[in-house]
Amino acid sequence: MNMSLHNRQHRQKYAWIVTPVLFLVACFYGLTDGSVQISLLEIWHVISGSGESIHEKILMDVRLPRVLIGLFVGGCLAGSGALLQGVMKNPLADPGIIGISAGGGLAAVITMIVLPQLIYLLPLTAFLGAFCTSMVIYLLAWDQGTSPIKIILAGVAVNALLGAVTSGIMLIYSDRVQAVLPWLAGDLSGKGWYHFDFMSPYAAAGLLLCFLAIKPANMLLLGDDTAQLLGQRVEQQRFLLIILASFLAGIGVSVAGLVGFVGLVIPHIVRLIIGDDYRFLLPLSIVWGAALVVLADTAARSWFDPIELPVGILLASLGAPFFLFLLRKRRITT
Repeated sequence: MNMSLHNRQHRQKYAWIVTPVLFLVACFYGLTDGSVQISLLEIWHVISGSGESIHEKILMDVRLPRVLIGLFVGGCLAGSGALLQGVMKNPLADPGIIGISAGGGLAAVITMIVLPQLIYLLPLTAFLGAFCTSMVIYLLAWDQGTSPIKIILAGVAVNALLGAVTSGIMLIYSDRVQAVLPWLAGDLSGKGWYHFDFMSPYAAAGLLLCFLAIKPANMLLLGDDTAQLLGQRVEQQRFLLIILASFLAGIGVSVAGLVGFVGLVIPHIVRLIIGDDYRFLLPLSIVWGAALVVLADTAARSWFDPIELPVGILLASLGAPFFLFLLRKRRITT
């Protein structure tokens, strides 16, 4: 037992060393790679004001906002997945699988297709869609308390229903669908400072609130009975954590579309390395999720040049086999 604890502490120490390196590598990769290669020296020249105008235009108007948006999207989705897995005590819990992302996606599709005049409210409507969906799932699973298994089952059913409604709306407004298709695949192309400005206050607030969620998330890991004996209001805490997870998922969906597997795979990887303690699990998941989305988005737009692949497609192509590998190794328990 002591040896196991020592090994975990050893891994935690190295995880904290690797994390900032991974974060910086992702940021520099996103800024330097693409159809036009820009070296770190050229980035420094741009920062110091002596760079070429074309490089300054590419960095400041195209790549920098896209990298920042990718960081926020990945951090929000990974944080949402980590919270949901803890609340529901189920490693399959993920904003995409249990329907929260689908709720935000449906609200966003309605805003973009049916009510385009309200497009400036897209982050708010996506959050409201995710929040309302999570409340419906919560109520469906309620029976003198909520069961994590019931929440998962209700979420899968609601996810299927929302997917059908979204498809129906797209069929009805088929003349307007073309602009929404990249968003449904999960895409950061064309995102700039406008998108960063309207999502950053929401994303920053949601990620800061995650630090307040660490203690209740750890308490819920002890089990409902134990947490209640320690004076915790279990249902209230579970409710608030689901709201926070919905908020984070709605923010990510509102800008990047239906990007999957970040909230599912990243918390798994972190948990396998450092354990279940949310003091380490939640912040590391957020940073690793942020780095993953930036790395994947940069690869999606540079590896397949001149085609720019939506980042959601690349993440699904890599995330699904990796998750199946984990299942095959039986390192995930349900």
